[in-house]
Amino acid sequence: MQKGNIGVTTENIFPVIKKFLYSDHEIFLREMISNAVDATQKLKTLAQKGDFKGELGDLTIHVSFDPEAKTLTISDRGIGMTAEEIDKYINQIAFSGVTDFLDKYKDEANAIIGHFGLGFYSSFMVSDQVEIVTKSYQEGAKAIRWSCDGSPSFTIDDAEKADRGSDIILHISDDCKEFLEKARIEQLLNKYCKFMPVPVAFGKKTEWKDGKQVDTDQDNIINNVEPLWTKAPSSLKDEDYKNFYRTLYPMQDEPLFWIHLNVDFPFHLTGILYFPRTHSNIDLQRNKIQLYCNQVFVTDQVEGIVPDFLTLLHGVIDSPDIPLNVSRSYLQSDANVKKISTYITKKVSDRLQQTFKDDRKDFEDKWNDLKIFINYGMLTQDDFYERAKEFALFKDVDGKCFTFEEYKTLIKDNQTDKNGELVYLYATNKDDQYSYIKSAQDKGYSVLLLDGQLDVPMVSMLENKFEKSHFARVDADIIDRLIVKDDKKESAITGDDRDNLSEVFRSQMPQMDKAQFNVDVESLGENAQPVVITESEYMRRMKEMSHFQPGMSFYGQMPDTYTIVLNADHKLVKGVLDDTNKTTAEALKPVVSELKGLSARLAALHQSQNGKKPEDLTQEEKDDVQNTQKAISEQHTKKNQILGDYAKGNNIVHQLIDLALLQNGMLKGEALDKFLKRSVDMIK
Repeated sequence: MQKGNIGVTTENIFPVIKKFLYSDHEIFLREMISNAVDATQKLKTLAQKGDFKGELGDLTIHVSFDPEAKTLTISDRGIGMTAEEIDKYINQIAFSGVTDFLDKYKDEANAIIGHFGLGFYSSFMVSDQVEIVTKSYQEGAKAIRWSCDGSPSFTIDDAEKADRGSDIILHISDDCKEFLEKARIEQLLNKYCKFMPVPVAFGKKTEWKDGKQVDTDQDNIINNVEPLWTKAPSSLKDEDYKNFYRTLYPMQDEPLFWIHLNVDFPFHLTGILYFPRTHSNIDLQRNKIQLYCNQVFVTDQVEGIVPDFLTLLHGVIDSPDIPLNVSRSYLQSDANVKKISTYITKKVSDRLQQTFKDDRKDFEDKWNDLKIFINYGMLTQDDFYERAKEFALFKDVDGKCFTFEEYKTLIKDNQTDKNGELVYLYATNKDDQYSYIKSAQDKGYSVLLLDGQLDVPMVSMLENKFEKSHFARVDADIIDRLIVKDDKKESAITGDDRDNLSEVFRSQMPQMDKAQFNVDVESLGENAQPVVITESEYMRRMKEMSHFQPGMSFYGQMPDTYTIVLNADHKLVKGVLDDTNKTTAEALKPVVSELKGLSARLAALHQSQNGKKPEDLTQEEKDDVQNTQKAISEQHTKKNQILGDYAKGNNIVHQLIDLALLQNGMLKGEALDKFLKRSVDMIK
């Protein structure tokens, strides 16, 4: 019997392993089975080289557990170990047998999973004691038992074992009893081992007999040793890819299409990436791409390997060249990772470009699903924008699709303003903004539909990319001010009439939380709407961008800014003005007269003080100006009070305001009820 201490630099190695070395305790099972796969793959390589002349036989790895004995056992029929090899590879932490083996058989070696020599010690995260009963494949080798209780002390004894290979027996700790439950073990095997390259058996297959499920004699193999990504694309059909997708994501809709990755130089990478159906405006789930290393699941946190925008895709990537730390759960920065990311971006953009060229109609049909991936890529990667601008699409409100260049050609003659700026009109909701869209279309303008999750930042980005161009939402202003063709047309209503009409409507605007209303008067034509509500493009866009950029969150707290545009040419607005002047003339007469006098006095005071420095003015002169300004303010308040009192009783004013609010989905609750009752009264 041999006793000794494991060759470590500190006796605290096991607490470190338990707490810090691995990102998650559950990966111990992956490490144990990976080691068993390594041992089996090594034996296959030796047999291929002629260095092992025995029968390979059944190479299935078996996982079993005994709740009574509190043990979990992983058994393989690989190369096994001699006492010397245990001393070198188990007792000396971090001297991996894989490294030596790969040096000798680097050209022929079957896929070897382990890289670090620390994987075995993950077993101590969940075990009070670990035993290895092993027998080398070498002729005349003796079976031995290695045992360690989680301290640096170990023992090695002779053992009874008829066959080559290793049994790793984990004596599970009381605080890790979950790993002695069948369902939990099945879950871990399915997560980490379902595509390992050597068969892994857990229990027996069952069948229905005499009213219950009973075990058969057949091993329950939990993995597919030749997953789809390991096969040549030329040998596969569409249905194969769809079936594999259903295996990976049983509850998902059928994918749009897929990309089979297969590269040998300058790094090795295989995999299949799927474009999922997104449905409109839902939160897409990341962490759907699974990263494998020689068919062993590593992580679904693939940021760094896959460009950020492609983390929205689904599928599998497998590469032995991705650098992992000892827990195989976090990526380390490496030139290969950047090369892989660049390769995947190019492969995806090439496939999208080819799909667009081969079947544009099919591409357009899938655009609503593809849009979020492509837009996200263009927003986050300049090199992808340069590729994608050839196949990225605009869709108008009538459902027609255009490339960026095609759409520019379509609108440049009609939608260029007097300053030579090309104006891209867009709507975000066809129903809510119907009247604004129609107003634009009546002018012969085209309107895009930008109703996607990323269209707000896309608009800002495209304004920077497109020369002499800007985007304007159709409800951001009246159409003639969105695309200004000529010098501004003078309104038919000016001076005091304009001020009085504006105040009549302003005084009756509802008080809404986080909403601010301004009133303007414009000549829109006799056939245009009498009252139109527009929303400031700049403020609305800033508020929307605040959802994407935390540094702009203060915009989100600011009120929505609306402008009530009164159509000076419409007979109803003219009628309100006429009635205002007729009804309020007597009440306003003394106020207007007083205002004229005070305004004249203030002008005279300013003229007399013109050229004097503030410090040269007497207190009396200062008080005179201040008192005159105060008196003017009081008269304005009186004037507004008279106009407001009149407006309260004018049903036409209220009706026009409510119609404009209703058109914009802003009339609700009690206000909507009053509008309905007033409407009934007005048509009785």
